[in-house]
Amino acid sequence: MSINAKELPLEKVFTPDYRFFIPSFQRPYIWQPENIQQLVDDLAGAAKTPGTPYFLGSLILVRSGRDNRFDVIDGQQRLVSLAIIIAALRDLERDHEWMRLLDALIVEPGDKLRGIRNEPRLTLRERDAAFFREYVQEGNLEALFDLGEEDWTTTAQRNITRNTKRVYDELSNMSEDERRTFASYLVNEVTLVIVTTDDLDSAHRIFDVMNMRGLPLTPSDVFKARATSGLKPVELDAYAQRWDDVMDPLGDDSPASERFFSYLHLIATHKPDSDKLIEDFLTDVMQPYLDNGTMTTFIDQVLAPYAMAWLVITRPSDTVLPDEVKARLESLNDYPSHEWKPVAMWALVHSFRNLGAPDISPFASRGTRASRASTTARTLGAHDSQRLNEILAALERITGVDTLNRTAPFRRRGHAAAAIRDLDKGYPVRMIRALSISSDDRAGALVRLHGEMQGDDDLIRLLLIRANDQAAETHLSRPRKLSALPIMPVAFDPKSAFAASGWTQETHDYWMYRLGNMALAQGSEDQLDKLTDYAGRRDRMLMRADSRRFPLTEQLKHFNECTPEMLRHRQEETIRLIADRWEIRYDENHTDLTSQDIDELAGHGRIARPVHSSRRVTIKQVVEAGLLIPGEKLVWDRPRKGERWFATVTEDGRFRLDDGSTHASPTAAAKAAAGGKSAGGLSVWRRTSDNRNLADIWKQFRQQAE
Repeated sequence: MSINAKELPLEKVFTPDYRFFIPSFQRPYIWQPENIQQLVDDLAGAAKTPGTPYFLGSLILVRSGRDNRFDVIDGQQRLVSLAIIIAALRDLERDHEWMRLLDALIVEPGDKLRGIRNEPRLTLRERDAAFFREYVQEGNLEALFDLGEEDWTTTAQRNITRNTKRVYDELSNMSEDERRTFASYLVNEVTLVIVTTDDLDSAHRIFDVMNMRGLPLTPSDVFKARATSGLKPVELDAYAQRWDDVMDPLGDDSPASERFFSYLHLIATHKPDSDKLIEDFLTDVMQPYLDNGTMTTFIDQVLAPYAMAWLVITRPSDTVLPDEVKARLESLNDYPSHEWKPVAMWALVHSFRNLGAPDISPFASRGTRASRASTTARTLGAHDSQRLNEILAALERITGVDTLNRTAPFRRRGHAAAAIRDLDKGYPVRMIRALSISSDDRAGALVRLHGEMQGDDDLIRLLLIRANDQAAETHLSRPRKLSALPIMPVAFDPKSAFAASGWTQETHDYWMYRLGNMALAQGSEDQLDKLTDYAGRRDRMLMRADSRRFPLTEQLKHFNECTPEMLRHRQEETIRLIADRWEIRYDENHTDLTSQDIDELAGHGRIARPVHSSRRVTIKQVVEAGLLIPGEKLVWDRPRKGERWFATVTEDGRFRLDDGSTHASPTAAAKAAAGGKSAGGLSVWRRTSDNRNLADIWKQFRQQAE
């Protein structure tokens, strides 16, 4: 048995030295948009400090035969996600040399002289390999964006599509220089430890040791060792036990421990920590207590109250705190970001004098009566409840707007540090700039509320929860499984009763991914998949009482038909409710911003319009831009099968096949031509006049639009 391990930057990983294969026994690609979003955010933040490497963990590989072929035992999710990020960078790039260099990272360009074939560096499981190669690795992102939900045959393909859209949208918000800085950092300073062995059993043993048995020291372990070194012998046993009593309830999850101490560092110093958390915390936070011989003060008055505050914001519903405080914290926990937590921790510690004191717990015991809960809350030393509620309300507004505007994590951390600095100075909440929403951020949030939200399922659900809470004027309890479901049928059938009621493909596509077309319902996201009419979908959503508790869902019972006017009304009402919740509805002149259209809100160029760069481009849009002409002829040749199909561009922005059928998207036309089988869509049709691939034409349109 031979085992080898070495740390390499990505430029040395994505080379002919490694041909990665995902074995059939591995699970599929399961990362969700929020997972890959977090990776992009982390890398973008790290790229702000070039020269500091970013370690992305280890890959465990088994050599499989010759030609540098390796089966991936651990690391599939990261490899696929990295390939998606590089593919998006390549597609957004306009310089051919940059495109060539990025392309070479995910597809071996081949070398006839050296006998190297042109092939992808990563091959997925058999069910998804062709899909990933055709659409992502070979650069057919336009064709990928043209796919609908009916075109995915596996969950992995859905995840690949959604994650690619999310990454493309995120990177398209960067400037060209920012993307190139990001790409250079990704290739040169992001590292992986490559562990290779010659047999599968050895690989599984390595995986077991690295992931199950290995128990590396957490930051808490390191800090405890330093803290006890500064204690007097008479204090040592009692305060070593006190440290464990404080930290054990937080659990032994290393990332969570790191985040807690990172935020404690921010609270104490008013500055985010660098990538050297242990060094920074020891120097900036603990060393003064060690120098003064007051380590017991640090444990009792800093570590204990803030550790308890961390527990409270993690499980607010289990506490005896006032209902308004619990509701605010539960709402904050809905958001995917965490940068609000240090401010909330500060607010809790400065609102309850005895938080973290021995034998006093903010958590309710089972069977606790309301009277005892009230007594316990008083025992915590509650004071200045008005300020606490003002801080939490401001935090929820800021976090909501930042989430919608996709504010970068490093900016959110900077705002948190500034807010705590001003709170320590005693500033009133209304005077703290970092807890206020700027006019640009307010306008940007409202603009985005009006726009498409394709691929942002979690954001849509979160926004609908906020709107329904506001409509109900209370914090609504939620079923364990809650989904945001489209009211209209997902696929548009021109022969359906839905189409006969006056809908067009264009109007359907416009409303499909906007808030007005979404409603909260108990159950899974696929519960309406087989229902193709509005009445059936409405009745299914209203069938359960847990769905009807949401006012915007219950409203559907008053509408027998789904019309554009109905969705427009729902859109406007939903936006008003969210704007009221976040107090962004009115400007300084008390003008109702929710009544303005997008151009007015955007201030004629001051705020970007809501552009989801990966949104599906329609044939009609391309025709209106003059890039396709009605009457033009298109061809799809399949010489190996001896097949050829033709399509004609129609006046109303559709493709008409020779059998007379018309289709609203290239993918739908290709699927119909191929007898219902999944086809490449944009990547297969060519214009007969110049043999130009439609994917190139669609990309030209997207670049012009941006």
